Amino acid sequence: MGRDRISSGVYKVLLKEIRHIFHKELDHQYGREEVEHFFHHFVEHYLGQPRFHLAMHPNWIISREEEGEFFRGLAALRQGQPLHYVLGSKVFMDLNFRLNKHVLIPRPETEELVRLVIARHQEDRPPLRILDLGTGSGCIAISLAKYLPQAEVFAIDISGKALNLARENASANDVSVQFSESDMTHMEIEAEFYQIIISNPPYVLEEEKALMDPHVKDAEPATALFVPDDRPLLFYEYITGAARKGLAEGGHLYLEINQRFGQEVKDLLSEVGFTEVEVLKDLHGHDRFVKAKQRI
Repeated sequence: MGRDRISSGVYKVLLKEIRHIFHKELDHQYGREEVEHFFHHFVEHYLGQPRFHLAMHPNWIISREEEGEFFRGLAALRQGQPLHYVLGSKVFMDLNFRLNKHVLIPRPETEELVRLVIARHQEDRPPLRILDLGTGSGCIAISLAKYLPQAEVFAIDISGKALNLARENASANDVSVQFSESDMTHMEIEAEFYQIIISNPPYVLEEEKALMDPHVKDAEPATALFVPDDRPLLFYEYITGAARKGLAEGGHLYLEINQRFGQEVKDLLSEVGFTEVEVLKDLHGHDRFVKAKQRI
C-alpha cells in the first residue's frame, strides 16, 4: 500500500535499491552491520519512518528529493564523516540536539551521568543552581534544565561556535540556560553559589588515538577529546579547584572520566577536602563517573 511500486513506464526509485547501493559502496569501509545501522537511521531521519519500514514495505518508492538526500548522506559517510554530523542531530535524553563539527557527539555514557543526577536531585528544592563545565552542544545542561525544572542552570564553554549551537538547542527544547564563554583553565567562579557542578571534560590520552575509529578522532573537535599523555588529569585539576570554590556547603560534584583513572580522580578530590567521593561504573562495567560532596 502507500507508495509501493506500481507497474508503469515511469522510472521509480525503490528504497531497497538504495539500501543495496549503501552496502555496495560502504561495506568495505564500515562493515555490513554498521552500514545497515546507518541506513536505518537515514530511513528514520529522511523519511520519518521506523527502522523496520522496509521489511513491511519491500517495494517502497522514494521521491527524487529523498533519493538525493540519501546519496548526499552516503557521500559524506564515504568521506568518513560521523553519522550524526551527516544527519545534523542526535536524540539525547529523549530530546533532539542539533550537532555540527564544533561539538562532540553525545555518548550513551554521558546520558547515564545525566540520569544519575536527575534521579538523585529530582526532589531537591530551590535554590538548585547547576553549573555545566565544557557544555559543547549543551546536552547536559539542557537535559538537566528540562528534567529538573526547579533548577537554575548555567553552562560554560571555550568555543563561541559551540555556544551558539547550544543556545539554539536550548531554545528548540524550550528551556532556559545561562551560557557564557570561558576557558576551564582560567575560570572566574562565584564562591559558594552552586549546589551541583557537573562536567564531561576532555580525557582521552593522545596515545589512545590509535585505538579510535577514524571518523571519531579525525572528525570530532580534538580540543574536546584529548589531553596530553603526561597530564591525564589536566582538566580535573582545574575543575576540582573551581568546584571547591564554587560549590555551596553540601554541594555535589559529578564528573565523567577516563576508565583508566578512576582511583586517581578519586584521590585528587579526597586530597583537597571533598567527602563521600565515589567511583561509579557505567553499564559496561567500566569506571566512568566520579561523584563527590563539598565538605560541610
